[in-house]
Amino acid sequence: MTLTPLPLLDGAPAPARISPEWVRISMASAYALRFRSGRFTRDFDFGGINLLLNYDEGCMSDCGYCGLARTRPGTYNDKSFIRVDWPLVSTDELVERMVRHSDRLTRLCISMVTHGHAYRDTCEITRRIVEQVSAPLSILVAPPTLNRDRLEEFKRLGVDMIGIGLDAVTEDLFRSIRTDVPAGGLKWSKYWEVVADAREIFGPWKVNVHTLVGLGETDADLIDIFCRLRDQQIYSYLFCFNPEPDSRMADDPKSPITRWRRVQLARHLVEESGYGMADFTFDDDGNLVDMGSDAVTVTEAIDGGIPFMTNGCPGEQGQPGCTRPYGSYRPTEPFRDFPFPPTGDDLIEIRDQLALGVPLDLQPRTEEC
Repeated sequence: MTLTPLPLLDGAPAPARISPEWVRISMASAYALRFRSGRFTRDFDFGGINLLLNYDEGCMSDCGYCGLARTRPGTYNDKSFIRVDWPLVSTDELVERMVRHSDRLTRLCISMVTHGHAYRDTCEITRRIVEQVSAPLSILVAPPTLNRDRLEEFKRLGVDMIGIGLDAVTEDLFRSIRTDVPAGGLKWSKYWEVVADAREIFGPWKVNVHTLVGLGETDADLIDIFCRLRDQQIYSYLFCFNPEPDSRMADDPKSPITRWRRVQLARHLVEESGYGMADFTFDDDGNLVDMGSDAVTVTEAIDGGIPFMTNGCPGEQGQPGCTRPYGSYRPTEPFRDFPFPPTGDDLIEIRDQLALGVPLDLQPRTEEC
């Protein structure tokens, strides 16, 4: 999205449209709140509103897979995030529309970026929202900007859940893909420090860690971290690597759809059915080759469709709250995370994609998520 230059006022440039007075919102949120006209490819109830902080300098982090990376060509306002546009809107008008559409809102989320003003501005935006909107609020935090006191302030302001975008699930991948910010701070140990502090402050099942499938990790790496997080009563939220044009990983391949579906199912079995590492079988390369001997549990999970829905922060009554349409795929592509319970033909397709009993290395490499 390219913004029109602001007019001059008495010979001086108009104030920059930056946070906290301005934020970017996901295109799905723009549809839901009537900032943009459009519709989803299939009708479903949508009430999860996602906000993103906005600065002229953009995000100071430089993650190899991210559309907002510091060294990705273009201005910040020209950059996409998870390969979709995020329109810029006035924060006050956004809150007004949230109030107007409050009966349909299920979850709100502010996504921070790595920037010197991010904490201060997130607090201000949080105050404006919490004063007028009752839907539960999450913050996807930028760990380099935080410490324990700041997390406690988020809690005091009324934030309901904290998310941490770890993304790379091994320290080696984190170090190689998530290069440092200019002033330092993008460190594996710092991220886990924020995870631990957030868990103590916000409590069980009020913290989530984002994990990205397709950065070079093995299935065993992913499932190990699902188990570790589950044991701490922390959610793991799945995203599928989706190459951003002009990013450092723009030419890296997506994971085969079969792998993606199996990892989705495995995460569900860990979190909802108590599976551990010993319940899965892996080959010598760490690929998941068997879901264990409890065929009834696996079949019921597949037939219910829940493992293949977007696993985001819940609504106030525990229902799906943040369904993130297009978080792992383009709007023109088939659903990868279903923002509604898959049924009928959806489940037939999912079963075909899982191809249980067929080794992953025999799956067609052209199938991608």
